[in-house]
Amino acid sequence: MDNNPIIDSRFQGPPDSGNGGYSCGLLAARITGAAKVRLHVPPPLNREMVITTADDGSVTMHDGATLVASAAPAELDLEPPAAPTLQGAIDASRGYIGFDQHIYPSCFVCGPDRKAGDGLCLFPGPAVDGDWSLLACAWQPTDDLLDESGNVREEFVWAALDCPSYFGVAGDRFKRVLLGELAARIMEPVPGADQLIIICWPLGIDGRKSYGGSAIANQQGEILAYGRGTWIELKSA
Repeated sequence: MDNNPIIDSRFQGPPDSGNGGYSCGLLAARITGAAKVRLHVPPPLNREMVITTADDGSVTMHDGATLVASAAPAELDLEPPAAPTLQGAIDASRGYIGFDQHIYPSCFVCGPDRKAGDGLCLFPGPAVDGDWSLLACAWQPTDDLLDESGNVREEFVWAALDCPSYFGVAGDRFKRVLLGELAARIMEPVPGADQLIIICWPLGIDGRKSYGGSAIANQQGEILAYGRGTWIELKSA
C-alpha cells in the first residue's frame, strides 16, 4: 500500500478537497475488519500526504504537520433494511434530488456533472415514491476501480458508502453538513462484474449530528458491505 498517497482531483467531493469516503478508505484499507475513520480537516487534493500505522493498529494521515484523518478498528452492528430489486433501484434513481439541485455537482460519488467511467454516478432516490425512509440506486463499477481479482478496491467501496449515507440523512432536501466520521464493515468482496444495489436510510439526529446508514447489496439482495456516516451540521451557510 502507498504510505504517501496523493488524492487526485478526480476523487474530489467539494471542488477543493477529497471525497470523504474515498479518503477514509485509504486509511481503512490498513485495518482488518470493521473500521471507523474521523476526518479532522478536509482532505487536500494533489498533495502528498503520509499514512502511518501505530503499534495499536490505529492509522493516521498527515498533510505535513496537519492531522487530516485518523482511523481505528471498530464494532459496527447495523441491520440494513431489505434491498429492492435491481430494477427497483434503477427506478428509484429517477427521484434523486441532486438532478434538480446539488451543492457539489462535481463530486466523484454523487455529482450529476460526472459521467460513467469518471465518477461513480450514485444517484439514490426513494425506493417507494414519496417515502424517504429508504433510498436506492444501482451501481456498475468500472474496470479502473477493481483489483486484480476483479473486486472493487476498498477505497472505492468506502466512497460508495459515503455520499449515500448523506442522502439517507438528507431525505427530500439538501442539508448543509460535512462528513465527520464514517464507519464501515466489508462483509464480502464486492464484485465488479455485475450491477450492484446501493441502499441508504436515516439513523437519527443528535444535536448538530445526523446519522445515515448505507449498504451495498448484490442482485440476490445479499449485503456485501455497510456503513454509518456521521454528518455535522454547519453553523452557517
